[in-house]
Amino acid sequence: MLRTLHISNYVLIDHLDLTLDKGFSVITGETGAGKSILLGALGLLTGRRAEAKAIKADAKKCVVEANFAIDATRLQDFFTNNDIDGEGTECIIRREVTATGKSRTFINDTPVALNTLRELTSQLVDIHSQHQNLLMGDEHFLLNILDANETGAAHSSEYKQKYQAWREARNELQRLEEEASQNASEAEYMQFQLSQLDEAQLCDGEQEELEAEQEQLAHSEEIKAAFFRVSSHLSDEQLDISGLLRSDSHELNSIASIYPKAAALEERIESARIELEDIAAEAEQIAESLDFDPQRLEYVEERLALIFSLLKKHRKETVKELIELTEDLRTKLSRIENADELIAAKRTEVEATFKQLKQIADELSLSRKQTAQKLTERMLQLTEELGMPAAKLQFQIEQHEPAPNGQDEIKLLFSANKDLPLQDVAQVASGGEIARLMLALKAVIAEQQALPTIIFDEIDTGVSGRMADAMAGVMNKMAHNCQVICITHLPQIAAAGTIHYKVYKETAQGATISYIKKLSSKEREQEIASMLSGQDVTEAAITNAQELLKGRHFKENTL
Repeated sequence: MLRTLHISNYVLIDHLDLTLDKGFSVITGETGAGKSILLGALGLLTGRRAEAKAIKADAKKCVVEANFAIDATRLQDFFTNNDIDGEGTECIIRREVTATGKSRTFINDTPVALNTLRELTSQLVDIHSQHQNLLMGDEHFLLNILDANETGAAHSSEYKQKYQAWREARNELQRLEEEASQNASEAEYMQFQLSQLDEAQLCDGEQEELEAEQEQLAHSEEIKAAFFRVSSHLSDEQLDISGLLRSDSHELNSIASIYPKAAALEERIESARIELEDIAAEAEQIAESLDFDPQRLEYVEERLALIFSLLKKHRKETVKELIELTEDLRTKLSRIENADELIAAKRTEVEATFKQLKQIADELSLSRKQTAQKLTERMLQLTEELGMPAAKLQFQIEQHEPAPNGQDEIKLLFSANKDLPLQDVAQVASGGEIARLMLALKAVIAEQQALPTIIFDEIDTGVSGRMADAMAGVMNKMAHNCQVICITHLPQIAAAGTIHYKVYKETAQGATISYIKKLSSKEREQEIASMLSGQDVTEAAITNAQELLKGRHFKENTL
């Protein structure tokens, strides 16, 4: 249940701290006093979109924080899976929104994403706003209701997993069939391309090697002449470089005994002489081995021309990419040759997956029908209490092709009179009837799911005074299973609450601020009398309010 609520700098709320009780609480206040603002702040805690305009003027950020009493065991998996400290019997949720529109969310001081917040609060609180009455005719809403119990949730989860597997297999089959059809028409050309590439016998790095060789062959005479000149210079008898170095070596060797440093220089000169003689010999050998080979140059240029034409034709940059293309073509042709086998195997898989899906879908349908029967029986008991003794209800469940949420097409059929046929509730039920049906539905859900807190925002819209009294009785019963908070404009419902809070606003120094306070017994009389008679509270209204409050105590004792 919701224990405390703190709001600061939210629209007209400067600072609010509210302590809430278990049981049935009511919240009243004049139109525009700030009840919707209070709900908007609560909506932030359930993961609704945060907007910068919601922040109080001149404030840097707004903060909404709630303390929930929880069953730690029931939520243990959630806390463990999200790595959140969940020990103890309380949970603190905080949402902060800055003036720039940025939002931060915390669960027990751990930063979390909005999806995580929504997952948790869906198990803690249900905020029923007026527009939700329209959901009575929404198929998705009805499916969620029928799948809300443990058995339905398990079947629904299993179905969605199998549906996804069947859909992926079916899409893969379709892709294989389309690919086979397209490739079959291109197979001949693909085979021509592959043959041409195979015939080229390309090697990675070949292009670079051929280009280097082409450069050498094209300049072979220049290279040969350069090596001959080097060899000639080093071997020239007139220059006699080797003889001069040998003579210098002897000179240094002759003084090495009296000047030791000369020995090291002598060794270096001798080493240089030997190296130069080797260079001369090798340069001469290279020069003699080099011969212009026009046939090899022609081959290299033809090979490069082939490579360049293949690169241009296939729009590739390197030989490596051409080799990859060759293997890709080979793989595609292999798949074309084996397409029938692949398609047959995938079709078998699709059929087997669909058979499993259909079995799970049938189990889910049966679970929904059983839940619908129990739900209908319990709702009819409550609608009788809510002033519709002749009402008829039926969940119409018809099967169609598997869809993401199952094979069932669901409508809630309703008739307010036994002699009138059942029709779609969205088409025949009045606003007051829809409100009472939704209340009955929420009451059953509260019984089945043990939801800690339910908040009703003017669910009594369009309801007469007598029916409001009946609705108050149902909400009072609901409060035996969970915490019920109702925002109302009707004095009959306001009087039925165990605890009464009033939202009001005051203007001071040019600023309008909303407040909420818990009313005393005397203040309750005045508030309910005001709701009965308007701004000018009469003695008759006060007497009437007292009678309503006495009636509340009577109801509490007889529920």
